[in-house]
Amino acid sequence: MNAASQPLTATMPLDVRGRPLRDLRLSVIEACNFRCPYCMPADRVPDDYGFDSTSRLSFDEIETLVRGFAQLGVNKLRLTGGEPLLRKNLPSLIQRLSRIPGVDDIALTTNGSLLAAQARALREAGLGRITVSLDAMDPARFRDMTGGRGELADVLAGLETARAAGFESIKINCVVERGINDDQVLPLVSHFRGTGHVVRFIEFMDVGTCNDWSRDRVVPSAELRDRIAARWPLRALEANYRGEVASRYAFEDGQGEVGFVSSVSAPFCGDCHRARVSADGRLYTCLFAGDGHDLRPALSQGVDALRERVSTIWTRRGDRYSETRGGVGASRKHIEMFLIGG
Repeated sequence: MNAASQPLTATMPLDVRGRPLRDLRLSVIEACNFRCPYCMPADRVPDDYGFDSTSRLSFDEIETLVRGFAQLGVNKLRLTGGEPLLRKNLPSLIQRLSRIPGVDDIALTTNGSLLAAQARALREAGLGRITVSLDAMDPARFRDMTGGRGELADVLAGLETARAAGFESIKINCVVERGINDDQVLPLVSHFRGTGHVVRFIEFMDVGTCNDWSRDRVVPSAELRDRIAARWPLRALEANYRGEVASRYAFEDGQGEVGFVSSVSAPFCGDCHRARVSADGRLYTCLFAGDGHDLRPALSQGVDALRERVSTIWTRRGDRYSETRGGVGASRKHIEMFLIGG
């Protein structure tokens, strides 16, 4: 029996809204080789940011941390950054984590620029799924959206290498901003239809404090869905599991599906069972949290202490920022996306 199907017990905490802990998003590095303006703008984050490894969790600490989370009911683990493929010897970490009882789904989110060189090693180490961030199909636009650091050809080569290595259905995430890249939606769909990969369009969110978020630049998922359906008719699909962040739609002609993540226009806080841990070992109970909880003292005492610390934090969790966005008393102090992944 895997962790997802186990009955809730005293060791599986519920937060104040009755939500279990099922999914851990773990940042392995704060550095990134891109400077996407909605996440890590070049004018606010220096090029050498995040490469100092002194404050970063070691592989031993990460293994202890994941073991503790698994004992609380987490069965899904997603490695993020920054750009996680910048973390040296990442396949060896994945191999260690894949052996932890209860963890039956290990995924990775990457910008894809370094994927071609590592895809096979990642697969052989036990990585199950990959999500690639890709915000434009026009090479010049793509380069501009990565702060002048990225080449579309490198990402496409990484996707092809990953497919050859055995990653058959890769999620392609696109953050859509009105007037910036919303004209790239149809080209992205056109390119990936029929490939087995799934493009997911994410509403521009007010994560962090340095992306100059404005509601005027949010393109609601319903608008994007209608644009796509006018070209390629769609039909709604059921969620794969409760709490799935993306709403799913299949192409009527059988050429795959697309997804929409609607945190702004249709919040899904009620089913959120995700925790996030930064590369320096701080636990954030919401993507929009302002403060984290330092897990290092508990980590230094071993799995049991870590498990108890996380359980205490989770049972006090009441986050629902997306449902109350901009409400009375709402804080604009949010952890930056590049510190805890998306």
